[in-house]
Amino acid sequence: MVIINKKILKQEGKTMAKKKMKVSKTAAKRFKVTKNGKIMRRHANAWHKTGKKRRSTLRALRLEDVVSQADKPRILRLLGKK
Repeated sequence: MVIINKKILKQEGKTMAKKKMKVSKTAAKRFKVTKNGKIMRRHANAWHKTGKKRRSTLRALRLEDVVSQADKPRILRLLGKK
């Protein structure tokens, strides 16, 4: 393992590479950020056991919904936006 002295790098005009924030791939597949900054998500309970649900309920579950304000900072961090 090589230990690099920061002072020597500064004198040579080089800088240490900063660690990059990795995007959570699972979150990237589940959430989309709109132009206005809203985070959209899919509804739960929409894809199995649909025979016992009303047709209007299934139509409503197909639509996307906005993530609550309480969850917004956590999801933005997972997406690498903040």
